[in-house]
Amino acid sequence: MARRTTRPARRTPGAPPERVPWTHDSAWAGDARSAAACSLLLLGLLLALDAAVGRLTGWRALLWLGLGVLLFAVLTPPRVAARDRTLVSRGPLRVRSVRLDQLIAVRRSDGISPRLTLRDAAGGEVVLDPEVLVVNPELWHLVSDGARASVARGSLLCGATALRRLSERIDRDTAEGVFRASGLE
Repeated sequence: MARRTTRPARRTPGAPPERVPWTHDSAWAGDARSAAACSLLLLGLLLALDAAVGRLTGWRALLWLGLGVLLFAVLTPPRVAARDRTLVSRGPLRVRSVRLDQLIAVRRSDGISPRLTLRDAAGGEVVLDPEVLVVNPELWHLVSDGARASVARGSLLCGATALRRLSERIDRDTAEGVFRASGLE
């Protein structure tokens, strides 16, 4: 796969430096819509059931609304974005970020819900679903480049194997996609 290289833009003295645009998780909007649809469906079913039984009151409707909002908060994935060697994860309650060029540990936990935990030298930590990196090559390239910079600096002591396995999976999925698209299955 060809690496994307960019040259820094020339700037005039005294001008503020140009910022590289954020790279976002392209699947987040669809996941958020699915979470909203599930929450609204549950809310509608609970309200309809209560109304059909004749037990719908203002307090019960408020209770069901609270349950729908809670379900939406639980189902909505954090929004992942990266720029300038920084990876940011925005959840419903807090924002977490790590410097990709200062990583000290990368851990992968498998199971029902696999997670990739990135930790930097300043104490920042981001936990994300590895699938976010699989379906977003731009994000993966930023994480991969940052991890290589951390390895070159000698700060990434734990996690090179997890990143290599993720890289192999992304390469395999990309190759399979190319073969499917070209009819060479």
